[in-house]
Amino acid sequence: MILSDADILARLEAGDLVVDPLDDPDLQIQPASVDLRLDRQFLEFRRTNIPCIHPDSAREVDEYVTETVVEEGDDFILHPGDFVLGTTHERVEIPPDLIAHVQGRSSIGRLAVVVHATAGIVDPGYRGQITLELSNLGTAPVALTPGMRISQLIFTELRTPAERPYGSERGSKYQDQAGPQASRIGVDEEFGGDGRGGED
Repeated sequence: MILSDADILARLEAGDLVVDPLDDPDLQIQPASVDLRLDRQFLEFRRTNIPCIHPDSAREVDEYVTETVVEEGDDFILHPGDFVLGTTHERVEIPPDLIAHVQGRSSIGRLAVVVHATAGIVDPGYRGQITLELSNLGTAPVALTPGMRISQLIFTELRTPAERPYGSERGSKYQDQAGPQASRIGVDEEFGGDGRGGED
């Protein structure tokens, strides 16, 4: 069952679902979703002469990204063909009986901006800000303003709560993240890591 605005408000008031800060519920809570705003931090991938980034050396991904923090009142310009990591302004906490789906707002999509490449799921038990995988598929640069509503979360109730939700017991590698986070795939067992990276 997908949560309606009334369901979302009830869960927020009960405190088991958290979206913080939720500064303007009348604006941000849609009929069946919650709009999330863009934060000021971005990770940009530098142009490099390496042949590729391979998952088995992804622990070194940080070497190929630079952090940009947009000053108050400024925009981040996303150029055609660019891929950057951004983050939501809001921190979320998803209870074990819900799963959240990250979607771009249609008004953003109509500017040819995609907010997630593959990571459209927020698992039961997840806590933290949500990293956005931002791409410009169009032919013109697009200005992204921190604080703008850029994505939305749609919540689906699970038939039964997850027995092993996302979190420290699973060794989940992005739990409690703050700001955009580069890939940590290198800690996965199949790439020689210790496996304490856990789930996506």
